Amino acid sequence: MFTETPSALEARITVLLLVGPTAVGKSAVAAWVAERAGAEVISADARTIFRDLAVGTDRPPPDVLARVPHHLVGVLDPGACYDAAMFRRDCERIVSEIHARGRRAIVVGGSTLYVRALTRGLFPGPPGDPTLRRELAQRPIEELRAELVRADPEAARRIHPGDRVRLVRALEVCRKTGRPISSFWGQETPFPWPLVKVGLVLDRQEMYRRIEARVERMFAQGLVGEARQLWERGVPPESQVARTIGYRELFQHFAGEFDLAEAKRRIVRSTRAYARRQLAWFRAEEGVHWIDVTGRTVADVGGEVVRLWRDRDGHLQ
Repeated sequence: MFTETPSALEARITVLLLVGPTAVGKSAVAAWVAERAGAEVISADARTIFRDLAVGTDRPPPDVLARVPHHLVGVLDPGACYDAAMFRRDCERIVSEIHARGRRAIVVGGSTLYVRALTRGLFPGPPGDPTLRRELAQRPIEELRAELVRADPEAARRIHPGDRVRLVRALEVCRKTGRPISSFWGQETPFPWPLVKVGLVLDRQEMYRRIEARVERMFAQGLVGEARQLWERGVPPESQVARTIGYRELFQHFAGEFDLAEAKRRIVRSTRAYARRQLAWFRAEEGVHWIDVTGRTVADVGGEVVRLWRDRDGHLQ
């Protein structure tokens, strides 16, 4: 965890947190705002951080990355492990460095655990154990749930039965510390800078239309080839990349489980379900100012975001 204390002035400088479901247009709005607010963008996307996933993660195009500094984009090997605690540590360091340059920080993304690491903080638990996580990742999710029910009934009650990431983390904490993860709750360390939380939302049917169009665009841009290269390199099946929507379905296709058309259908279906889960999760966050972007341009939405940020932060130019 980043341990330096920001100066009194820096501690009053806000960080813009831009959230929302996939395909809502967060990245484009964040880049537009950054160019006009003298800001740099920090990605809070659990998959964009990996190299060689440019198409499948819908990474901002090269011209945008050239104009606007982006952090935590394409910096890790696809087989690496990365989690919310690592993100929180890196985010604090990067925000401090951005402020030291006299610029502002925008955190943008849809990875719910990464966002929660900022909005609700992290408890002082043990770091991730890659070996233990690999072991747990290979077990059926029903077994993980049953073990957690025995070890920590309170955590089992609060963690969704299908949330493998949180189930694994809860068991990891129990095994590493001998204490239930629920005993750490309430000891979270707050983020050092005030967050201006803005959420983007879209008409449900329009969101589905965008998801389908984006999947078609990804296939046209070479998603199958990108996934095949990862498959042939032997990305571990328990890795985050192998569990990522788009790559997961294509890996199953390469293994002969179903044809390419079925893989595409499954990608669309999984992405739609993921967007619904994201929206439900972010709706539960307190203090988010929601903007309906349906039928609006990036400039229109970006202008509203800038006005909101300025209203909350008198230091923003």
